Amino acid sequence: MKIDLAGKVALVTGSTRGIGREIAMTLAAAGARVAVSGRSAEGAAEAATAIGGETRGFACDIADTASAAALVDSVEKHFGAVDILVNNAGITRDNLLMRLKDDDWDAVLDANLRGAFATIRAASRGMMKRRWGRIINITSVVGITGNKGQANYAASKAGLIGLTKSVAKELASRNILSNAVAPGFIETDMTAAMTADARTELGAQIPLGRLGTPGDIAGVCAFLASEYASYITGQVFVVDGGLVM
Repeated sequence: MKIDLAGKVALVTGSTRGIGREIAMTLAAAGARVAVSGRSAEGAAEAATAIGGETRGFACDIADTASAAALVDSVEKHFGAVDILVNNAGITRDNLLMRLKDDDWDAVLDANLRGAFATIRAASRGMMKRRWGRIINITSVVGITGNKGQANYAASKAGLIGLTKSVAKELASRNILSNAVAPGFIETDMTAAMTADARTELGAQIPLGRLGTPGDIAGVCAFLASEYASYITGQVFVVDGGLVM
């Protein structure tokens, strides 16, 4: 099975590094013209150059709805359309509930949930006119299970699941598919900082016995962006090695 995204334009938010960068790279390798975004114009430009092909970097503060809408507008002016939207941008500000500040709650909800709402609202207009679109929201297993010290993050990711399903119901008649991908523990800068003992303990909880790779997530996103997934919408794809089955 070969995924062919030639002629499609993809916007991947939060794609200067980690999972987002791998998603952008995978979509580009499948033939899509890809817009990568990050808070830093320099970081976005570097990622676009590294990915190559018809890839361009855009700076955006995804937590600000006006900035998110402007991002979609800039991408459409450069590429002509947004066919595939991957909402990957997100932050964490972990703390126990009783110590969690209002600012930490607001910052995480704004970046992780409000930003996705803003980009979907902006990009879906063009998708509706063309009667074709793929919206893929990167949530998390903690949006399903919850997690100590991450009330804000878990709430934002659970909200993203609800948003995904609502968008799926609203836009299905226009052939716009909306799905979510929920990663488990993935090899990123964050997990790389864990101690060897912590990694061993974590691996013991995962039936497949290892942490996932960014490529594990990117492959699912490429599938959902393709015609192979043309009868799938409103679903949450958990990619966690069996952790929360």
